Amino acid sequence: MSESESGKRDTQEHEPDYRFTLANERTFLAWIRTALALLAGAVAVVHLVPSFAFDWTREALGGLLGIISVGVIAGSALRWRAAQNAMRRDAPLPSTLMPWLLAGAVILVGLIVLGLMIAVVATKQ
Repeated sequence: MSESESGKRDTQEHEPDYRFTLANERTFLAWIRTALALLAGAVAVVHLVPSFAFDWTREALGGLLGIISVGVIAGSALRWRAAQNAMRRDAPLPSTLMPWLLAGAVILVGLIVLGLMIAVVATKQ
């Protein structure tokens, strides 16, 4: 039954054009690269950054970056699957909050680092 006959979108699945599938995979891999960069940043903060004003700050900041990394990995897999399913059904691509959440998380980390840097400078004076 077609869309015009029933007034509803046909939910029959089909294999999408391979170019769209490959583009979806490239987007997924870009999110994974972002997650790996966050994870590398977490390791670097914990092992290479000198101590801040408080003893636990490196571990907390590294842990926060690690948690964000895991969130990006999970979100990217869910986004990939949702986009792939939508393409198979000729449905509109679903919207995502992931870019906003990632931007907010990176802003939060940046503000924490800025606050820690100010605290270190203030204790040295």
